[in-house]
Amino acid sequence: MISTLSLTQLHYTQLDATTWCATAQVSETLKVQQEEKIWQTAAFTSHIARYGFTEVNWQYHSATLTLPVRELAHKQRQLQRQGVRLLLKKLLNELNISDSLDESGFPYRLSNNGYYVCFSHTSSANKNNVSERSALTLNETLKSHVAVIVSRHRPVGIDVESHHVKWRVAQRFYSTDELTALESLPISQRDNLAKLLWQIKESFIKIHQYTLAQGLGMDYAALIPDLMCCLEGESTIQVVQCDLPHYRIAILTNQQTVVIF
Repeated sequence: MISTLSLTQLHYTQLDATTWCATAQVSETLKVQQEEKIWQTAAFTSHIARYGFTEVNWQYHSATLTLPVRELAHKQRQLQRQGVRLLLKKLLNELNISDSLDESGFPYRLSNNGYYVCFSHTSSANKNNVSERSALTLNETLKSHVAVIVSRHRPVGIDVESHHVKWRVAQRFYSTDELTALESLPISQRDNLAKLLWQIKESFIKIHQYTLAQGLGMDYAALIPDLMCCLEGESTIQVVQCDLPHYRIAILTNQQTVVIF
């Protein structure tokens, strides 16, 4: 199998003097070498059976790559893992930083200068979700959105999301105050805010190493008024002050990314 990995839609953003992030779409085209099956129809001359080359009918059959759901999901995870690391390399090149990633513990840091690193990835928005499929065809392209943040100052968090959070999922994890505030809004606004809250929670999980249930259960209802203003603003980057614990929240609207720095 042959695969080609590429990054497109690259965006670099400097959030302050010590913090930089990048987002991109990573894609991988899977190919298999074509096995050509040749079927021949022979012609007979006289009473001796022999092939008349000009009378042979050739049929070519291209191989189709078929992967089970589990292997397909594994390929998607591999793509995301490789994609965020390739994006980190490109960001470090932009910053003229020569270093490597230390993955021995959380949060991730650069090996030499100790800068903090955080990753995020999500499957591209489409109806053909990997978990709902059973086969991958020849020359098909897998895609994911990837994001990375580097901070010289302290642990930071980042989360990129292509899809809205299902309301029944929010009802399971969000606090009573968050749900009360969200339920009073029109559905489209509710869904947009529920997604932003999810991204904030995911980002703080990465910063503080909360468990998933603990992090999603944190109450950020006090942020909702400011988040509503962000959704109404026209700027591609919105920054919200956060008193817990003196972090700032950057919303990169066009990149569907939230950063805690």
